[in-house]
Amino acid sequence: MANEIWIVPFFGQGHLFPSMELCKHLASRNFKAVMVISSKVSSSIPSSLRQYPLVEIAEVSETPPSDSDSDSSPPPQEPSSQPLHCHHAHHSQIAVGLEKLLHDPDSVRPLYAVVDMKMSWTFEIFNRYEIPAVSFFTSGSCSAAMEYAMWKAQPLDIKAGETRLLPGLPQEMAITVSDLKRQRFPPEPPRKKFGAERHHPTNPGDKPPWLEEIEPCMGVLINTCNDLEYPFIEYVSNNIGKPVWGVGPLLPEQYWKSAGSVFHDHKIRTNRKSNVTEEEVNVWLDTKPHGSVLYISFGTVGGPAKEEYEILAKALEASTRPFIWVVQTNAGLSRGPPQSGSDPEEAYFPHELNARVGKRGLIIHGWSPQLLILSHPSTGGFLSHCGWNSTVEAIGRGVPFLAWPIRGDQYSDAKLVASYLKVGYLISEDFSQTIKEEDITRGIEKLLSDEDMKQRAVKLSAKFKHGFPTSSVAALDAFGDFIRQKGKATLAH
Repeated sequence: MANEIWIVPFFGQGHLFPSMELCKHLASRNFKAVMVISSKVSSSIPSSLRQYPLVEIAEVSETPPSDSDSDSSPPPQEPSSQPLHCHHAHHSQIAVGLEKLLHDPDSVRPLYAVVDMKMSWTFEIFNRYEIPAVSFFTSGSCSAAMEYAMWKAQPLDIKAGETRLLPGLPQEMAITVSDLKRQRFPPEPPRKKFGAERHHPTNPGDKPPWLEEIEPCMGVLINTCNDLEYPFIEYVSNNIGKPVWGVGPLLPEQYWKSAGSVFHDHKIRTNRKSNVTEEEVNVWLDTKPHGSVLYISFGTVGGPAKEEYEILAKALEASTRPFIWVVQTNAGLSRGPPQSGSDPEEAYFPHELNARVGKRGLIIHGWSPQLLILSHPSTGGFLSHCGWNSTVEAIGRGVPFLAWPIRGDQYSDAKLVASYLKVGYLISEDFSQTIKEEDITRGIEKLLSDEDMKQRAVKLSAKFKHGFPTSSVAALDAFGDFIRQKGKATLAH
């Protein structure tokens, strides 16, 4: 048994990016890090990662098994931008690929496996080959802690004006009635061959699905650090009965080394399709006053409803503030499978807004150089869905938030940002209703005119000016020791 760790990431870029960084950290501790991916997502892996001597990319066949559980259609070209119901074929590829790799008598068996929470169904495969595994949460620990605490406390009878503390969590995270007002999605479909599609509670107070999914694992790695989420890391560790290591934020090494300067995404991330170049974005930002630009992005998966995109366009037109708005190619599309017999749905794009706002706005269609935008001194605020990668990228650059969470862990991330870290505002107190134009315009003005908020954001970012968090370095060392000890114990038997 070699000093080898296999990493099994989920397919979206919010999962691939931190998994790639985790590989580098494990390799620097003298483990061989093997990342097992579908060949369909290999284009998302930068060539620079393959140059690390102790990092290997194991691409599994893009041909799914020909059984009744398989999708007959080929996997989508851009899995990160597709609804979750399209991922079944990718799971099929990984299942077959893992079995082939582990069954091959000439291949080296890993000492351990690190499995993305959304790939928890692979625990069964590793268990069959007697390979221990840990779960990897690419999101933060606040969301896991809040979901667990809400399930235990069941504060669903809370009334307007009432505040309910969650035992074991900071008082800033106390629940009000607004925390229960969220966008509703359809009920969870029956559990499939490759596990549940949704890994966060469908409704506040439901049992977190991930709790059952991590039962077979030996511990949990979380993409966070003590400086941001210490009480939440401790809470999760104390309640799940397994070791927990805060090993993040797992951002590129160059990000940590470039604090205080403008960062260029093309140095570390594969360029995607876009209507503007990175240099054009940089030049546009250079023409704007310091701290004046609102950056708007909802990540690559999901986003507001089409009606809300239209309201957002009106609010940006009504505002006098300069902005960069990233509109994904799937903006406004329904999250469920297409209805049979219906016409293909057209994605949203604000075609007339460019002419109306002129050079005050820059609308990016497709991929955006987010790290460049967040590190540029002209950027003064971030209207964000509060996906975890976006959240930590902005925190590290001292950019405050206007939080517009859409689903899952984003609600907890938004509360963390607004209530606990105090570096942002919520765009609304009721996310179960359509966001209003005045919510947006009022929020933009409130955020960009609040100098105290900006100073708090800058002060928080200063915790990372010396680079990757020391608590996470220690946690990665401790995880490495844990694996080596387990390896010795296995060999002894």
